[in-house]
Amino acid sequence: MEQLDFLQQTNVPVSVTDLTRRLRGVIESEDGLQNVWVQGELSNFSRPKSGHWYFTLKDDGAQLPCVMWRSTAELQIHVPKDGESLEVHGGLSLYEAGGRYQLYVDEIRPAGAGALYLEFLKLKTKLEAEGLFAAERKRAVPAAPRRIGIVSSPTGAALRDIVNTLTRRYPLVEVFLAGTQVQGPTAAAQVRHAIQRLNHYVVPDVIILARGGGSLEDLAAFNSEMLARAIVASAAPIICGVGHETDFTIADFVADLRAPTPTAAAELATPDRFELAAGIAEQQLSLGRALADLVREKSWELDAMAQRLQARSPEAKISSSRQRLDDLTVRSERALQQQSRLLRANLGGLQSKLGALNPTDVLSRGYAVVSQKDGKVVSRAKLVKSGETLKVQVSDGDFGVTVNDGSK
Repeated sequence: MEQLDFLQQTNVPVSVTDLTRRLRGVIESEDGLQNVWVQGELSNFSRPKSGHWYFTLKDDGAQLPCVMWRSTAELQIHVPKDGESLEVHGGLSLYEAGGRYQLYVDEIRPAGAGALYLEFLKLKTKLEAEGLFAAERKRAVPAAPRRIGIVSSPTGAALRDIVNTLTRRYPLVEVFLAGTQVQGPTAAAQVRHAIQRLNHYVVPDVIILARGGGSLEDLAAFNSEMLARAIVASAAPIICGVGHETDFTIADFVADLRAPTPTAAAELATPDRFELAAGIAEQQLSLGRALADLVREKSWELDAMAQRLQARSPEAKISSSRQRLDDLTVRSERALQQQSRLLRANLGGLQSKLGALNPTDVLSRGYAVVSQKDGKVVSRAKLVKSGETLKVQVSDGDFGVTVNDGSK
């Protein structure tokens, strides 16, 4: 090959990196090595946190390291297991840092299932194009269903696992079984009929479609277009718990919710009673705290309203009026006392003036009051006659006198 011409220069050494890079170019330029199907037994399968798949394909004579990048691995419908016989497609290249060639895989299928697998891919592409896999089409599973329908084999381990899980997690729910075959040429039609019976006679809140794991041939009933359309047409949302975590079927893609196992389907269909009890207890505590806060807040508001009401109540006004009356009474008493003192002082002055005008006081100074018999005071001499008897009043008494010579 022209790319190896440099090796003819035997006396010129090349670096390991240069040689490895040139060998990689030789491998990647070979069209037959870039579009190849390889069959072998899987071993050393690894899925690190990066999401890439690393494994080895081997047979009796050789081993082939393989890599599938995360972006491709996430699209695979089949997750392989060690010891499984596989057919893988990809292109060969050389990993320079490790100095080894490896196959970069873009598709995996179980060995011997080529035709069946291609049919699966064809149906998957068709239904996906119709929008049957779209997330916006799928319905939510009720948080606390009252009735659960189960479509499964009545004698299978999947049914026992589901019933045990439902009893442990949520014993309040009613469970209805529509028993059916889950494998064989008539299984798809029986499963479809079981779904229809549940929707018509039971009207469950959710339906669990379940069976154990198996090969692509074993799960053929769940890759049926007829069953896929029955799942889409179901009145109740459907949880598909078919096979193991690594198994994917058309039923998984069209179901409203996919569970990796039948047990997981039962867990997804029901709440955990212990979690519910813990949630109720937490809500009770929260409600108690909220109620206490509300009572405290309303108590403060009530106290404030009582204070405002008390300030505006008639009793408060009466108390205020009583106090004002007491103040007025005290002020009145003080005013009366002051007025009384002034009156007594005035009375004393008048008494002094009256005393100064009292005739008795005048008489005590040597004056006398002369009056006639009829009591008229003799203020002038011409008012008496000679021989008339008069009464003379002095300070300590009175006596009679006779006029010897009257006024002329």
